Amino acid sequence: MKRVRTLLAASIAGLCLAAAAPAPPTPAYTDITEVTAVEIPVQVMLDGKPVRGLKAEDFVVYQEKSKQEITGFDVVDLYGAPSAPAAAPADVPAPARRHFLFLFDLSFSEPKAIVQARQAAKDLMADLHPSDLVAVATYAASRGPELVLGFTPDREQARAAVDTLGLPELVDRNQTDPLRIVVESLRQDMAQASGGTDAGSAEKGAQFRAGNQEMLLDRLEGYLVDSQRASLEADKDKVTALTRSFTDLARLMRSVSGRKHVVYLSEGYDSSILTGSTDANVQKDHREATNEGEIWKVDSEARFGSAAAAAQVDAMLQELRRADCVVQAVDIGGLRATQGSSGGLGYERKNGRESLFQMARDTGGDLYENFNDLGAAMGKMLERTGVTYVLTIQPPVAPDGTYHDLRVELKHGPRGARVVHRPGYYAPRPFAQRSRYEKMLATAGDVLLGEEGGTVRVSALAAPVSNGGATADVLTRIEIDGPSLLHLNEGEDVPVEIYIYAMDSKGRVRDFVAQTLSLDLFKLETRLLESGLRFYGHLELPPGTYTARVLVRNGRTGLHGLKVVPLQVPSTATADLPAVFRPQAEGSWLVVREAPRPGRREISFP
Repeated sequence: MKRVRTLLAASIAGLCLAAAAPAPPTPAYTDITEVTAVEIPVQVMLDGKPVRGLKAEDFVVYQEKSKQEITGFDVVDLYGAPSAPAAAPADVPAPARRHFLFLFDLSFSEPKAIVQARQAAKDLMADLHPSDLVAVATYAASRGPELVLGFTPDREQARAAVDTLGLPELVDRNQTDPLRIVVESLRQDMAQASGGTDAGSAEKGAQFRAGNQEMLLDRLEGYLVDSQRASLEADKDKVTALTRSFTDLARLMRSVSGRKHVVYLSEGYDSSILTGSTDANVQKDHREATNEGEIWKVDSEARFGSAAAAAQVDAMLQELRRADCVVQAVDIGGLRATQGSSGGLGYERKNGRESLFQMARDTGGDLYENFNDLGAAMGKMLERTGVTYVLTIQPPVAPDGTYHDLRVELKHGPRGARVVHRPGYYAPRPFAQRSRYEKMLATAGDVLLGEEGGTVRVSALAAPVSNGGATADVLTRIEIDGPSLLHLNEGEDVPVEIYIYAMDSKGRVRDFVAQTLSLDLFKLETRLLESGLRFYGHLELPPGTYTARVLVRNGRTGLHGLKVVPLQVPSTATADLPAVFRPQAEGSWLVVREAPRPGRREISFP
């Protein structure tokens, strides 16, 4: 779902980075109109390979039973036809970007299998296209699903998230990124340990990784023991907890535009809970008891499975399909060096292959087993999803969050071709009705996509200043137009969210500023309406080329504005403070300076 807001006033004025000049006057704010567009990523395959060369007229789209006009059409070829170049990351629109959520199951997997599966996941990340976005999450029966890292193109962050899996002993919570696109973990220690070329640095790196792995293994064994005790009492409750958690995860994924490949690294749950025992001796005992009329000896759920649990699994799979989530199930039991191991915890794992197969099959994914090279195993999937046709329709939709079925047919094209597309979409809901995590993912998506615009008018100025160290202090000044910020705001205050992320040419987040303000309108409304809010902050960056993504959001209405400004940090930055950052008359602007951050230099702003 893409929501396009068009201003009926004059164009937005912005101040580009590196030019130290005051921002031009903000044009008067009038009104907003909304246009809703539904973007449908479509893959067409023949004999397991993508079909290229199709046009908009080759497709027909239906919403429910109503034929829809295709108002937009785009083609993305990640790997390129023999006669055409591959798509560059910057050329891939949001709906066509592949999203990979690496989900580590801590309850239905042996600890040693999880530890070894981390390397398989990192190897697969290296095979992904640069435009692909990666997220990392964990699942434990006692905690439910937890998002360690939101979707990001930054492979370094993704690898750090996989190394720590978000466990408290391995993660420094002092500087948590509210959008979850930066992992504040032992990154500096890891970089120092692995970045050196001498023997001492290599030894330090090996010691660090060994200690990391031992702590991780201890914590994972604790999760598994808790889970195993619960399953001995009620296996069915354990599956119910998983289906409930994955249903919630699917609903959260609705807020992410594009197809989501859930790389589910697990050994699976015992599918006999749903289908009944497959043990020949148990089945024989049940038959004999039934034949002799001793019905009280027959446990119907043990013989036929739990109908209630099966219904819950079906409902979970439906939610995953509706959220456009495809489960790529990886049986990490096949990644262990030794099979049949109990991990020293005193029990044997039950075979969960059938449950993994069901989750993959019923969402359009595949089951990968006994593969140590996960990247090679998933190579065919990466190839066949490399060509995407993005169809846009504009149906009349009420903003009530209801689900609408979609059907895409191929009118012209090769005989026998198979069309794969999202089965439907959810209509947008008011921002206030979305969960905290839905808002977080939507905001992170806006930052990473980097499409300038929005209804809140924002201008940005930044300048690198030498601090005598290996990095420069990049001073930033953000000006936020007051009337557009307050538009549609109801209440005695206005919550203002300010995000500044510096990304390098490889899509890595090198530093960020995130701050939330609560402004009392009884005291400040007049100043905000006369001018607006002026925010001072700073980034710490080494020499290089970056883009600064500046997003400002009204946390109540959801209205936002985004600026993307280029930034060049020279190897010899000036030590002189630009005039715009020197003490000056602020007029009627409401001035706010960044809050102190642990481990960061304090900057003297005007």
